[in-house]
Amino acid sequence: MKRAVLTGSSGLIGGALKERLVENGYEIVKCFDSREGSPISEIDKFEPTEQIDEIFHLAAHCKVAESIENPEKTFNANVLGTFKVFEFARKHKVKKVVYFSSSRVLHAEKNPYTASKLYGEELCKAYWKCYGIKYLIIRPSTVYGPFFDKTERLVHKFIMNALTNKPLVIYGDPETKTLDFTYVSDFIQGLFAVLRQDNKEFNISGGCEYNVYKLAKMIIEKTNSKSEIIVKPAEKEQPQQVHVDISPLLALGFRPRVSLEEGIERTINFYQKWLKENKQLVSA
Repeated sequence: MKRAVLTGSSGLIGGALKERLVENGYEIVKCFDSREGSPISEIDKFEPTEQIDEIFHLAAHCKVAESIENPEKTFNANVLGTFKVFEFARKHKVKKVVYFSSSRVLHAEKNPYTASKLYGEELCKAYWKCYGIKYLIIRPSTVYGPFFDKTERLVHKFIMNALTNKPLVIYGDPETKTLDFTYVSDFIQGLFAVLRQDNKEFNISGGCEYNVYKLAKMIIEKTNSKSEIIVKPAEKEQPQQVHVDISPLLALGFRPRVSLEEGIERTINFYQKWLKENKQLVSA
């Protein structure tokens, strides 16, 4: 049995990953997540009583626009937080860190968020070279699925707004703006396809670059919404066409199983049920 520490454990990816790790025989020794009252800043106070084999480090401030408005928040969460993770690994002789970066680092646009993620990637390499801690760098791309996303990223906002007849806002040229979407179970499948790889980096996406305006229309149609689509200027230093190269992952046998349309339908069904069960919360 492998023992692991998991940061960002209550998010969309973190929750799905935690479940899969347990199914695969891992013992989750400790979870860190600010939403659960145990922020990553407190990892240096944790004293494990048994050897930790791996750390899965997902915790991060992940909204690009907010990182530009408040770079200090991004620095504290993503730079200092990641440094503390690696220092914990060094002091407690953890064998490997699985670091969750971002597909945004692959693009020309630069901002405090991408800078913080690149810092983490370089820490992976530095702690391997200096201290022998193995690493695996994972770069997710617009992961979505049936989960109430408290960070309110794009798919969450589109579906929630459509179900409540609020506008769906697109930032950028509706004719050309794209994202590379990844259904959460496909992401977990891709991660486990490479999990035993050491000192490497992998992009994981559903291989589905899709027009954001068409996605908004799809969601409005599938929810029978009265929402309108509002187009605003592109946000500062955010890529407008996102395509992620996953050929190394495909070479290992990975194949996305959930189409965008099927994934969106599953996610809409989840949010419809959530809204019915939380009427008082929504109306408040």
